[in-house]
Amino acid sequence: MNIAAFAGKLPALVLNADFRPLSYYPLSLWSWQDAIKAVFLNRVNIVAEYDTEVSSPSFAMRLPSVISLKTYIAPPTYPAFTRFNVFLRDRFECQYCGAHHDLTFDHVIPRCSGGETTWENVVAACSPCNLRKGGMMPAKAQMWPRQKPYMPSVFDLHKNGRRFPPNHLHESWMDYLYWDVELEP
Repeated sequence: MNIAAFAGKLPALVLNADFRPLSYYPLSLWSWQDAIKAVFLNRVNIVAEYDTEVSSPSFAMRLPSVISLKTYIAPPTYPAFTRFNVFLRDRFECQYCGAHHDLTFDHVIPRCSGGETTWENVVAACSPCNLRKGGMMPAKAQMWPRQKPYMPSVFDLHKNGRRFPPNHLHESWMDYLYWDVELEP
């Protein structure tokens, strides 16, 4: 098969040495090129393969669909304080009205009133709610977050990330991804 025909497609799911995905959201995926490079550098084990094969004049191999690292990488204890992680903690919904679009973030206690940019003071907010609240305190604006802002654990973010599976999940990945699948008795 012509390699250019599937450039950017057929990513490999990357598992830690304990066979758990490095991350759920975004899902830990490597391009097929990075996966093959890691195989040749002896950094990963191939767990599952696609039917698609790449070849050179002297070599051929099926593309890896699931790989596991040979060395365990300890997950971070605390997630980075980023806009994306605030949105993920708040399940991509405005903490004032529940909207899922046009998200930004809001300081519950405004900075002009001494509020800090921390996990405990920042929430996801849609632009209309953020503009309506402005620099007011929650009581003055009559706007309180649906949940009190908090510093999430990596587990919290993984749990929330499972609620937003990617558009495409290859069948070979399903044994390693624990989306909200009902278990058989």
